[in-house]
Amino acid sequence: MSDVIFYNGRVITMDDRLGEVTAVAVTGSQITAAGSDHDVLALQNERTRLIDLGGRALLPGFNDSHLHLIGYALTSEKVDLRRCSGIDDIEETIQNFIRAKNLAKGQWVLGWGWDQRLFSEQRLPTRDNLDRAAPGHPVAIMRTCCHVLSANTAALKEAGIDRAAVFVEGGEVDVDARGVPTGVLKEKAMELVTGLQPPLNKEKMKALIKSAGADFLAAGLTSVQTDDLSSVGGDFASLLIEVYRELEAAGELPLRVNLQVLLPEVDQLRSFLDRSYRTGQRGDYFTIGPLKLLTDGSIGGHTALVSAPYEDRTETCGVSVLARGEVEELVNLATGRGMQCAVHAIGDAAVKMVLEIYQEVARHYPRPDPRFRLIHASMSNPRIIDRFEKQEVIADIQPSFIPSDYLLVDRHLGPKRAAWTYRWKDFIDRGIKLAGGSDCPVENYEPLEGIHAAVTRQDRNGNPPGGWNPDQRLNLDEALYIYTMGSAYCTYEENDKGSISAGKLADLVVLSEDIKAVDPTKIADLKVDLTVVGGKIVYRRKPGEETAGNS
Repeated sequence: MSDVIFYNGRVITMDDRLGEVTAVAVTGSQITAAGSDHDVLALQNERTRLIDLGGRALLPGFNDSHLHLIGYALTSEKVDLRRCSGIDDIEETIQNFIRAKNLAKGQWVLGWGWDQRLFSEQRLPTRDNLDRAAPGHPVAIMRTCCHVLSANTAALKEAGIDRAAVFVEGGEVDVDARGVPTGVLKEKAMELVTGLQPPLNKEKMKALIKSAGADFLAAGLTSVQTDDLSSVGGDFASLLIEVYRELEAAGELPLRVNLQVLLPEVDQLRSFLDRSYRTGQRGDYFTIGPLKLLTDGSIGGHTALVSAPYEDRTETCGVSVLARGEVEELVNLATGRGMQCAVHAIGDAAVKMVLEIYQEVARHYPRPDPRFRLIHASMSNPRIIDRFEKQEVIADIQPSFIPSDYLLVDRHLGPKRAAWTYRWKDFIDRGIKLAGGSDCPVENYEPLEGIHAAVTRQDRNGNPPGGWNPDQRLNLDEALYIYTMGSAYCTYEENDKGSISAGKLADLVVLSEDIKAVDPTKIADLKVDLTVVGGKIVYRRKPGEETAGNS
């Protein structure tokens, strides 16, 4: 007999055999039945808890295929610059933060989320701007894409890059006409400043994980796939795994976590593998995921690696964060020793390179189901899409990039290459596997925001009218699939989660309305009423309550 039965709803199972039903039965941590009210209610006894959905939608719990959990949690301790409309606004916001926090002279000021496309000046903040904002404080503020950082003179001095240019392989230190650093650091050059921050200890990490997990549950996320090592600092893979496993053992890990392990140096990766860590080692809530690598940056930061110069910055083709030989060595080592690989590539040159490497590695280490993953896959021309299909590579996409990027993509890439960008309908039509994520805190972690963007190709204000490249809109079923079964597939967990099917984990989300009955432009306005993980209600929305959000 069942412990809980949900009935009188629109149950979108994501199971092709079931389609849509009206009721679901849960026993312990598993789904035991899904079907009609009549059939499922027959499974109740006197102890069964009945939950009347009242016509609301019930779906599998959402699964974000790529975000930065600890990075998101740390944003609460930094200056929030997302709404700044200009350089003066940044300066004032930093000054207000220092006063509100009563920071003593010499204390670091860290900020995040600025985007120069929103500025009247249409330029990056420099050391001079930040010197004015916070005299006596080292300051470092991260662009929204997390691939560009601006630092002031005090921070640059501590990093040893104050008056002269410094070469950083895989990064850039911008300089003015005199060759003096401007304070703008890109890709690996950012580590000169971010590396000055002390690493997080175990208790701090645990607090951050629990804090972020609570927010994610309120958005209907029951699983996340997270790259945390870039936020923790240093080669702390073993320590981070220990933290997650301790939280899991204590029953304090709020939701299911698949750790994407960022180890961009061969010695780091070999040491990790020598300690017998591998993709797929799992408990009930925590799993070791793939090796994560970065090959380039972002379109907005002009650091995505493109095959021809940027339309509005003809002196650059972006930044190669890792050279081809480095990526080849790392992917070969990981694949040969049983690790899945998930590589960040945004520009067309980076995407092509990663696909070529995957093809070569697959020949050297033939495996029946390697599930190579390419995170972002933003610029995909027809030849690239052909390769995805032929090689059966998974694309981890972020629909919420569209509201943020559609204007800058046109400006930075020009119309021809902009038309190659975010071609997700083409991917689906060709049978290419997609997984849905947010890259939070780069974008809002709420899946309903991403689903809205995938279906409308618009921002929350309805821009651009008709949608950006509207031929690439996904239908609702396709959008829901990538955030459920698509994300489960890319971690080899499609038999455990991602659909409402008997025997699968009872990870569920109840929305405030029937998502299939609302206007697509209103999808992001829906609320999460209940989130269920392992058969337990772990979040219940109070009347009038909103999710925490990061937008």
